[in-house]
Amino acid sequence: MPGFDDRQKSEEARFAHDSELKFRAEARRNKLLGLWAAEKAGLSGEAAQAYATEVVAADFEEAGDEDVFRKVAGDLKARGVAVDDATIRAKMAELVGVARQQLLTEG
Repeated sequence: MPGFDDRQKSEEARFAHDSELKFRAEARRNKLLGLWAAEKAGLSGEAAQAYATEVVAADFEEAGDEDVFRKVAGDLKARGVAVDDATIRAKMAELVGVARQQLLTEG
């Protein structure tokens, strides 16, 4: 059945595209979150970029967002920056939307 096969291939392609976009948006969100946290901690320039890279790498420790959350929350606390968990989680939720929009506008 050619119609069914075409529809199945189309769905598989859409799923692959959506999965890739989600992965890229989360990676971009993590970088943006790292830059936000770096600013809160008084880092700038290369130090801020390096920290943002560490936050992106932290996402590969386990599935989900908790590894990134724990890294940022722990690092801010270790630096004496008073940011509560709800603020970090809200920033993560905000930045995933920002990251997705950036990726879509970049083409």
